[in-house]
Amino acid sequence: MSQVSIKSPKHCAKQGLNVDKLYKKLFFAFSGILTTLLLLILMIWIILRPAKPEFTLKEAAIYQLSLSGPNLLNSSIQLTLLSKNPNQKVSIYYDELQVYAAYKGQQITVDTFFPSFYQGHQDRNLLTASLVGAGLPVASSFNYEVGRDKTAGKLVLNLKVNGRIRWKVGTWVSGRYRINVNCLAVMALGPTLPTGPLSSRQGTVCSTTV
Repeated sequence: MSQVSIKSPKHCAKQGLNVDKLYKKLFFAFSGILTTLLLLILMIWIILRPAKPEFTLKEAAIYQLSLSGPNLLNSSIQLTLLSKNPNQKVSIYYDELQVYAAYKGQQITVDTFFPSFYQGHQDRNLLTASLVGAGLPVASSFNYEVGRDKTAGKLVLNLKVNGRIRWKVGTWVSGRYRINVNCLAVMALGPTLPTGPLSSRQGTVCSTTV
């Protein structure tokens, strides 16, 4: 007579427990490896301490700033910025950078895009752009504000750059981070409009947030 072996419920439960232990071991091993990698990346990041890029306004010139109709502005502005990577071990990719000019909180040119570029350790790049606006709507107080600036003898523009950057350490490249740059251009302005462009040659450091 052949012997029939029947496993008791207790024996089956014991086998199921072993499977559960195996899954738990795999889970903890995977979690340990992932945690170690994340801690390693964090330690490298803390040691390197990447500093945000620096921007300096080198020159700005207004070639046109006039109303063509009721609250419609025509503008033409040329600017040159100096971008610097202050890091010794971290490179930077600049993506989707766009620049525009603002006056008294009003955007007075359309967005102009800079080509994407790579910046090595402690490298510098000159960025030039022609900003224009044709028939842009502005507040009814625009003429009044310009008149006040003529009386004060100076006109102040905000030149703003928005976009995204990526950090590069060795072969590792980070995700995209938002960057916002604000530069002040102060230009002398007399009681009458000059025949040539209003210009500002300066080395003003711009405020940068990442």
